[in-house]
Amino acid sequence: MKGGIVITVLSMIGLWLLLNVLMYARQPAMVFFPTADVQQTPAELGLAYEDVHLSTADGVTLHAWYVPAANSKKVVLFFHGNAGNITHRGESIDIFHNLGWSVFIVDYRGYGSSEGSPDEPGLYQDARAAWQFLMQKKHYAHDDIIVFGRSLGGVVAAQLAYEVQPRHLILESTLSSARDMADRILPGISRLLFSRYEFATSEKLAGIRSRILMLHSPDDEMIPFEQAQKNFRQANEPKSFITLDGGHNEGFLLSQPAYSQALHDFVTAGATQ
Repeated sequence: MKGGIVITVLSMIGLWLLLNVLMYARQPAMVFFPTADVQQTPAELGLAYEDVHLSTADGVTLHAWYVPAANSKKVVLFFHGNAGNITHRGESIDIFHNLGWSVFIVDYRGYGSSEGSPDEPGLYQDARAAWQFLMQKKHYAHDDIIVFGRSLGGVVAAQLAYEVQPRHLILESTLSSARDMADRILPGISRLLFSRYEFATSEKLAGIRSRILMLHSPDDEMIPFEQAQKNFRQANEPKSFITLDGGHNEGFLLSQPAYSQALHDFVTAGATQ
């Protein structure tokens, strides 16, 4: 009897370990969905742009676009979500440009034409390299760089903001943590699994002193609205929250013109405070 119990317990532990090994190996394919295809360049939107290649501290070459706006002191450092590449972000580039801001958008390692494979520490390295490019190569003042992140890009933006404390941080449709997402996707068993990612947005927000704007839709089908609320609770003042319409991928479009006005007002107000 006693031996049977031991065998059962050991079998359960073995199955748990096997499940964790399999899930751990599968996690990158469950998180990152990079593509190499070129959908659209800024030129097709009528915008002049510079094709940029920059190197990270660990020696990875990244591809990026710098889209200047005439007579603008401000630049948006844009971190996109976990799928596609920079060529799928033309609508956002156009919105920022119409607001009178230059744009610098970078493809993470493994995305588009960038070298390497994506992982959490690597994405943070990529963000640091992009920030340094704007400071050192384009000679932007610290307070003139608007750090913007959408979805997974919000995690990257929050980590960079924690390190460099920009004047303006904008987080759109951003998760609160990898653990919170795991609880949503695998309720009941997520706590039994090891995660190779932290994506600790809400934790980082407690240490950020930037002016913060958050935008999220209650109808977001991918990242629950509750996670945005958690992020907002953790953020320090001054902070603002804008409720979007529509789902995860189209909220910024369905919420026009209020969306663009909210971005304009946030940055303009910050310039006078």
